[in-house]
Formats: sequence, C-alpha cells, structure tokens
Amino acid sequence: MRAAVLRTPALRACFPSARPGSSRSIRTSRTMAHARKPGVCSDDELDAFLAANKREDIVVVDARNPDFSVEADDEKFGGPDGSAPIADCGTEKRPNAVNAAFDRVAKALPIELVEAKTKGDLATPIVTHCGGGGRGQKAKEFLEAKGYTNVVNGGGPAVKELWDKFGSL
Repeated sequence: MRAAVLRTPALRACFPSARPGSSRSIRTSRTMAHARKPGVCSDDELDAFLAANKREDIVVVDARNPDFSVEADDEKFGGPDGSAPIADCGTEKRPNAVNAAFDRVAKALPIELVEAKTKGDLATPIVTHCGGGGRGQKAKEFLEAKGYTNVVNGGGPAVKELWDKFGSL
C-alpha cells in the first residue's frame, strides 16, 4: 500500500480530508489510478437508483461521440474492438441505450434522441455516461436543465464497478 498523491483538483475533490503531508492521507493500492470524476454516482447511489426503478424502464444515454476524430479517447471503449461499442446502443446488446453524443462546443446533446426514447416523460429514469463520467456529468446537467428529474451519472466503462451494473441496459 502507498499513499495517494492528490495532485489534481479532481482527486482532491474526491478526498477533501486527505492533504499531502497530513496524517489523514489516503492509503491505496496501485490500482487506484482511476478515481471517479466529479458527479459520477457512488456504488450505493446507483444501487438505490436501480432498486427504485424497473430495469426495463431505465434509459441509458451514451454521451460518447462515434466520430473518433472529434473525441479520440472514445474509441478505447466505444470502438468496434472496445468493451462497450457505441454501435451497440439500441441493439439487443444494449436495448435501453441511445447514443446522444454530448457536444463540448455547443454544450448540448441532441435532445430529440432522448425525447424519442423517453416518449417525452420527464420522470423517466436515466443513466448518463461517457467513457469515465466527465461528459456523462455534462449530459446529466443538460438533461436536468431540460426538465428531466430522475437522472444519475453512471460514469462509463472506465468505472467498471458501475458499468457492470448498468452497461447491459
């Protein structure tokens, strides 16, 4: 075990009581390299969300961009050889998923795709995600601004503990 070095603001936000050089440092294994991004739900939050909603009613909004020239990192998990291909959205592999890529420049996603999947019901339970949760959080905030009331950010395939719970929806 070794103490985590909290060099980035995201890591410091996840572990506010741990300060470099303090007696409250976080002990981790080397696998701690991927801390969750701000806004990604906890295991308990996702468990509660899944328990409160019927799996068949949950819509998964995949905010990744299938144009890998725009978002090159999306190819890692979302390409045809990745563990969570974007092309699986809406197929038998991921029947509840819709690919509505979050555009960082426009700060929006194609809301009509989500509206079609939710049939305009603003109370539809929705899990947003991208690769690791950054755009998933932006998509969550965008949907909430549009009036959706039951939205969580599931991170994405990089957050394996969560992905294993909702990735097949």
